[in-house]
Amino acid sequence: MNAIKHINKVLFILLSLIFIVGCDDNASDLQLSGDTWLKTLKLDEYQGIIDNSNKTVVVGVPVDYNTDAMKVTAIEVSDGAEASMKVGDVANFSFPQTIKVTRGDAFLDYTVTVKHDEAKITSFKLNNEYTGIIDEENHSILVRIPTSATITSLIPTIETTEGATVSPASGQAVDFTNPVEFTVTYQSATTVYTVSVVQSDSPSAVYVGLASSIDELNPEEKAAANWMLKNIPNAQYLSFDDVRTGRVNLSDCKVMWWHLHVDGGINNEAKFDADAASAVQAVSKVKEFYENGGSLLLTRFATYYAAKLGVTKDGKVPNNSWGGTEASGETTTAPWSFFITNNSEHALYAGISTATIDGKPAIYTCDKGYNITNSTAQWHLGWEDYADLTTWETNHGAVSLGYGGDGAVVVWEYPSSETSGRVLCIGSGCYDWYSAGVDVSADQYHVNVEKLTQNAINYLISESK
Repeated sequence: MNAIKHINKVLFILLSLIFIVGCDDNASDLQLSGDTWLKTLKLDEYQGIIDNSNKTVVVGVPVDYNTDAMKVTAIEVSDGAEASMKVGDVANFSFPQTIKVTRGDAFLDYTVTVKHDEAKITSFKLNNEYTGIIDEENHSILVRIPTSATITSLIPTIETTEGATVSPASGQAVDFTNPVEFTVTYQSATTVYTVSVVQSDSPSAVYVGLASSIDELNPEEKAAANWMLKNIPNAQYLSFDDVRTGRVNLSDCKVMWWHLHVDGGINNEAKFDADAASAVQAVSKVKEFYENGGSLLLTRFATYYAAKLGVTKDGKVPNNSWGGTEASGETTTAPWSFFITNNSEHALYAGISTATIDGKPAIYTCDKGYNITNSTAQWHLGWEDYADLTTWETNHGAVSLGYGGDGAVVVWEYPSSETSGRVLCIGSGCYDWYSAGVDVSADQYHVNVEKLTQNAINYLISESK
């Protein structure tokens, strides 16, 4: 009997092994018929850098090189294996291509990307404290520092695209009495940035965020913050910890803007408290700013903050909120908009072209093909204590300014008192700054997001005490 049990045990192990081997014939796991590696790849004689662990190949080419029709000039794979491309094949490498290496039942897919030489500054700080605002389009960098700082010997900390060098070098003291040119080079690419230092003690407007610096913001928030610092005079970035500790003098500041993005959204107050802990800790300081006449622009999930500041009558946060992730955003199949019924004359919409949709005035914020997270923090009417719009305005204490397709309030304002400022909120999923993988420069409606924000800040500055 013991011998039979032993034989059964051996048979069970052998059958298990056969089952496991038969389940997957991809060489990335088992490599049944030998190695299937890509060993060498050249396109137009440019050598590819192969990463076998991630199955990627990067081919570097000069900055202006045409990649629409590149020829495979060398390719080598493991002995006995075959590649889906061969020497002499021509393909369009303006976008990633896949090369499959096969041997018997095994295969590996390599993603081949052609990368033009880049010479860019990606981060610029002075004395490791003052962050520069990079304008890539104009190759300029603006840094704001206090009047107490000596600008004749400031030390830049510079980060660049991979492999690039910069002159003057990072860590070398520089006199910024006048604008200074920094030259970045990498192989065939050269870019010259003009760095200007402006001294001021109290900003007129601030973008406030959870991160310690702009460089640490997520792409959505960073796009908004950089736009503000480039377009609003005497604007500055502050973290909520900066506000809480009083690191910057805000005596001349009129407006705080907070644009909060969280991948996956925020759908209740407890999650807001957890995700925005430093903002909650700074409530007393921000409330002091507000009660002394300062105004706030709260966009996306930052709209929850109004309740924390005690601005609302009923202490409630938006009752209908959600959001996607940047990595798996929704691609719009038509332009997106929100309605501004009865509010088209409000200063918020000045200079923005309106459209008539379903017989109602509306404004577009992005065109077809935009990749959007649809992050929304709105007030659904007919729920809880809000039977209708009048009830919501009466009970919550705000004035409605914009609406979704179902009538939900997506833009609203909390009026000022004799001493306090105003709070303006934009919670529409149409209000978006960053489109993952999409160049928005050609989007005919994205400029309305900028105009909307410019109008909001100008309005709040004019209405501040």
